[in-house]
Amino acid sequence: MNNSEIILENINKRCSTRVFNDKKISLEDLKTIIKSAFCAPSATNLQPWEYIIITDYDKVRDMRNIHPYAAMFETASSGIIVCGNLNKVIPNYEEFWIQDCSAATQNILLAANALGISSVWTGIYPVEERCDKLKEYFCLPENIMPFALIALGYCDKEANIIDKYDEKKIHMNDW
Repeated sequence: MNNSEIILENINKRCSTRVFNDKKISLEDLKTIIKSAFCAPSATNLQPWEYIIITDYDKVRDMRNIHPYAAMFETASSGIIVCGNLNKVIPNYEEFWIQDCSAATQNILLAANALGISSVWTGIYPVEERCDKLKEYFCLPENIMPFALIALGYCDKEANIIDKYDEKKIHMNDW
C-alpha cells in the first residue's frame, strides 16, 4: 500500500468509539497526537488553539459529570480538551476560531486512529453549561473557551465502519 492509500484508509476507517479497554496510552503517543493537532490550518495562521491533556484517572472519570453524553469516559484512559484562545481572533471575524479548532480536533481524531487509538469527539462549544463547567473545573482563564472534549483509549472490538458516502449530496457546478 502506498502513502496515499494509507492516508485515505485512515480517513475512511476512522469512527467513534465509546467503550475502551484498560490499556493506557503512552505520553509519547499523546504528544504525537497533539503535534498533529498543531498542523491544522487556521485563519490567517493565528493558531488560536490550546490543549489540555487529561491522564489523571479521577479527572478522566469526572468528565462524565461535566458532559451529559460523556459516559465513554467511564472506560477512556485519557482525554483531550481542545480550547480556543479568544485573544487570537481576527477582528470582525471572531468566529473563525471555531473552524480552526474543528480542524485541530479532526487532526487529533485522525492521528489517534493512525496510532491504533480509538476516540470519540463530544461537543462542548457552544453549549454554555458545558463550557462553564469545564472552565470552572480546570480554572481556565477568561479568554480560553473549551471547544471539544475527546475521549481516547484502546478498543477490543473490531470497529464498525459505516460507508457514509451519499452521491445524492454531491452537486457538480451548481445545485
